[in-house]
Amino acid sequence: MNSVIQTIENEELVSAPFFLRGEVLHGTDVIQTSRDLGVTFATPRIPFDRAVPPRTEVPPLLNVPLDEIIDFLVETGQRLIATDNDHMQECIERMCRTHILPRAVVENTARHAAAYLDKKVLRAEVEQNFPDPRALDEWVPKEDFTGRRSFVRAFAPRLIHVLPGNSPGVAVKSVAQGSMVKAINLFKMSSADPFTMVAILRTMADIDPNHPIVRSMSAVYWRGGDDATERVLYRPQYFDKIVAWGGGDAINNVIKYLGPGFQLVSFDPKTSISFVGREALVDDETVDRVADLCSADVMTLNQEACVASRFQFVEGSEADVDRFCERLHHHVARRAAESGDVRPLDRDMREAVEMMILMEDEYGVWGRTDGKGLVIRSDEPVDFHPINKTANVVRVDSLDEAVKWINVATQTVGFYPFDRMADYRDRLAAGGAQRVVHLGEAGPSTIGNPHDAMYPLHRFVHWMAHEDGKAPG
Repeated sequence: MNSVIQTIENEELVSAPFFLRGEVLHGTDVIQTSRDLGVTFATPRIPFDRAVPPRTEVPPLLNVPLDEIIDFLVETGQRLIATDNDHMQECIERMCRTHILPRAVVENTARHAAAYLDKKVLRAEVEQNFPDPRALDEWVPKEDFTGRRSFVRAFAPRLIHVLPGNSPGVAVKSVAQGSMVKAINLFKMSSADPFTMVAILRTMADIDPNHPIVRSMSAVYWRGGDDATERVLYRPQYFDKIVAWGGGDAINNVIKYLGPGFQLVSFDPKTSISFVGREALVDDETVDRVADLCSADVMTLNQEACVASRFQFVEGSEADVDRFCERLHHHVARRAAESGDVRPLDRDMREAVEMMILMEDEYGVWGRTDGKGLVIRSDEPVDFHPINKTANVVRVDSLDEAVKWINVATQTVGFYPFDRMADYRDRLAAGGAQRVVHLGEAGPSTIGNPHDAMYPLHRFVHWMAHEDGKAPG
């Protein structure tokens, strides 16, 4: 089964192989359906005995020095972007059949994701997550003020990663993080992207098929909510934690399996927004410049990423805010055209927007529902999820009013003017927001900073203490 596309019952069917601790498993035993496009693809059946190492097995990476792990990840990053990497080329071909993003975006995302596998980046991640990174490599001696001695280690965990379908880059980051905490990893791939993870792991196996990282990794697919599979795998006998990305349904499905000894590290579904002060509206040049910054946040990963802005709270009169909306629409439409993504809005969104167009006394609408860029101005956030190059500008008299719309699902707040950010950061955090950045910089982040209000690597590991009694004398 090495061909990209198999023909079954006169239909082209994409094949999605599995990776099991160094071995590639092909097969068309199960016909699956992708989440966004409804495209069918074929997978093997999951061999549970090969996907789940026994608890008696010492993790293969446990005694491999962190520096050697990072060196191998850096070499992998270089191979991922090599022009002769057939695994990644084949992966892109397959993804273009099942993923909602256009080919150009998929290719760019894959290239940019590999940049995470950089020695300085990876080392910074570890140093920010662990006060003493030695705990990953050894039992670190400690002594408290009473003279009681102990040793502490960040022990290698056993992790199931439930991967998202909106960002192929998460696969690269998950492999790196799972490697650096020396975990035994089982990756549940998304139906929108059941390919990237296997391509990464096959690239690693080409470098060294017996490397402890390769022997610590498995990647399979099953339909989320498949109780026959999940009641077998989601057990503390086999794994310590589920690292779950995804929408509300995916997270809620995982929660029902949690119990003593089996924890959830959740990257919940998030919504990102923008705060734009009246300083942006002082003249036409400033309006255009700030609207362009705002459009960059709206169009992050074609508005598929959690950091992409959905709602823009703009401080000013209706006339001034409408000037901003016009320029925002111009820049969103420009970026949409450059992306090559021409998907129209789904039917429910189209119907909602068409109703708003008729209610011109309450709403302003720039653009159409053709997926080429749309801006809606309202006095309160719309009751649907803006996506597919859609911005909802909410006019406010003061940004103080906008704070009430912050909640625990608010991930990133892009802010303008920059010198007012410090005045709002405490209130944004109190409301539940996790990150405030300069408007236009929602995508890039400071290396090693918390993600979704936590230091992930610190939470992944199994913290183990060896108590050694009181020091003599």
